[in-house]
Amino acid sequence: MSPVEAPALIVALDLPSRAEAEAMVHRLRPVTPWFKIGSTLFTRAGPDAVRLVHDAGGYVFLDLKFHDIPQTVAGGIAAAAALGVALATVHCAAGPAALAAAAAARPSGSALKLLGVTRLTSESGRVGPSVIRAALTARDAGLDGVTASVRECTRIKAACGAAFSVLTPGIRPTGAAAHDQARVATPGQAVRAGADYLVVGRPIVAAPDPAAAAQAIWREMTRAARGRRPAHAGATSAP
Repeated sequence: MSPVEAPALIVALDLPSRAEAEAMVHRLRPVTPWFKIGSTLFTRAGPDAVRLVHDAGGYVFLDLKFHDIPQTVAGGIAAAAALGVALATVHCAAGPAALAAAAAARPSGSALKLLGVTRLTSESGRVGPSVIRAALTARDAGLDGVTASVRECTRIKAACGAAFSVLTPGIRPTGAAAHDQARVATPGQAVRAGADYLVVGRPIVAAPDPAAAAQAIWREMTRAARGRRPAHAGATSAP
């Protein structure tokens, strides 16, 4: 990745039906190949939600935040790998044994990357130290990175290494409403902090013109990336 390329923009498909999700993917696929499927859409549409993104030539971030006993977490990750998703989340609160079981559950040669969920960006207060501890635990268990707010991104990279991925939710363009997020940041701030993946939902999918909103965010990310040292190759950029 060259210094002027931005990290990956992932659009959260937090939509109530498969049909709406499919329509949104086709509107946004020219801007970004990355889409997040969370609990709402997956509960409604199941693996079909993953397939519709793959059919459009996209990549799936399956954000189900597996949090259970090690055997159950491992089963969920094995199933995610079989679906061919690119990213999946395991909650760090499940503990080191569950995180290690998740890492071990990937089949040999699988391209699936696992991210540990540290603290939700809807949480307020002084959560920084617990986020860093969770990131270190995830790294030691064999995960590829974590999800965290932009506020913790630089410290995570310093503690865990530049190749350890950080995905940042809670991204809001300047002037956009924070809604239920407490620790938000602009796309430019996230890129400058070193984030590898940025997740954006309502500012894009609820916009009058989702493609134009996504394009504006992508342009801001690209501008912020100029002069930034190359990120690791795991964050595939939009065309």
